[in-house]
Amino acid sequence: MANSTSTEIIACHECDHLHYHEPIPIGAKANCRYCGNLLYRHVSNSLERSLALYITALMLFILANCFPFLSLELGGRAVDTLLFSSGWAMYQLGMGELGLLIFITSILFPLIVIVGRLYLLIFVRFGTFPPYAGIISRTIEALLPWSLVGVFMLGVLISIVKLQDLANVIYGPALLALALLLPVYTAARTSFSHAEFWSQSPVSMHELKQDETEPENRYTCHSCGFIQAKSDSVQRCPRCEASLHHRKQNSIEKTWALVIAASVLLIPANVLPVMTVIRFGQGEPSTILSGVMKLIAAGMWGLALIVFIASIVVPLMKLIILIFLLITLHSKSVWRPRDRTLLYRVTEVVGAWSMVDIYLVGVLSALVSLDRLSTIRPEMGAVFFAAVVVITMFAAQSFDPRLIWDNVRNKKQT
Repeated sequence: MANSTSTEIIACHECDHLHYHEPIPIGAKANCRYCGNLLYRHVSNSLERSLALYITALMLFILANCFPFLSLELGGRAVDTLLFSSGWAMYQLGMGELGLLIFITSILFPLIVIVGRLYLLIFVRFGTFPPYAGIISRTIEALLPWSLVGVFMLGVLISIVKLQDLANVIYGPALLALALLLPVYTAARTSFSHAEFWSQSPVSMHELKQDETEPENRYTCHSCGFIQAKSDSVQRCPRCEASLHHRKQNSIEKTWALVIAASVLLIPANVLPVMTVIRFGQGEPSTILSGVMKLIAAGMWGLALIVFIASIVVPLMKLIILIFLLITLHSKSVWRPRDRTLLYRVTEVVGAWSMVDIYLVGVLSALVSLDRLSTIRPEMGAVFFAAVVVITMFAAQSFDPRLIWDNVRNKKQT
């Protein structure tokens, strides 16, 4: 995709190959010709559109948190909940760590992302580059993988289906606001153009010399995309002030440690019960697998398949893929680097969806709290499972896919 007339150079964040930033039609996207990673999209009026969408998202977010969310009516008694009730219910039931995880991933982090983007976009809209843009932008990028509005919504929908036979579920206006927030929030994230935003910065990109185009002779900032020659005196990006490293520090060692920890925790996560359902004073604990079997027995095959894939297949698949990738790095393999990069991309995309089981337990615990009539409470298996999900997400983030392509470059040189 490079040509001799292009001046702006960008580096792929997954394979570190350089490309010229070429004009493309509106609505089109440019992918790396080596690993297939998305480089950039051409969105018409990107920053203005993102500003409008984030303003809408903030309004919907406020509505979703201020009005009733879901209500459960059973035997003449009713339980009303707000959006934060699932996290609060886990805290009240002695699972404060799960309550905090639910709160920060479904409410706090999405709010920080929305407000942070609005701060950046409003300044640019009025022709001024925002102060502290670097640290705010880095904070947003760090929180984006943990802002799980879509996963939380899926957990809510599964909870509603699961409760249909138990009691009467009443939908509040906050549920509609959350349902509208999901597509608006997703569209806002997609519309935001990092390249267009950072082009407003007073620090401009400089042209690289021929010897500075080699990966070992340059730094690429993962926060703003700034590329500059490698130097012992260079510690931070001159544009966003992020710390610069040729590759993620101790990537292989960190990923191995996290993968081993997650593999160990995966055993109690599947052996111990995740929740107990009590009806009329009687009930028994349920593990992830037994919960899937009960859904199948109740004829909810689609729901059982979703829970099985999200709670059992995805965590196990992530660990297997990461172990495979680490082994190929140790063996300095050059086998199908594009496919291995795609495998890594899969672990990043699907990993967070395992959180649906934690959200499911949280929503059910908040709604079904009718004393001896009917109660659902979380168990220790949910804590271990949440730990597995969080650790595997950290493991995927600590892995550096550029190391795959470094082995390919070294092989070509030798």
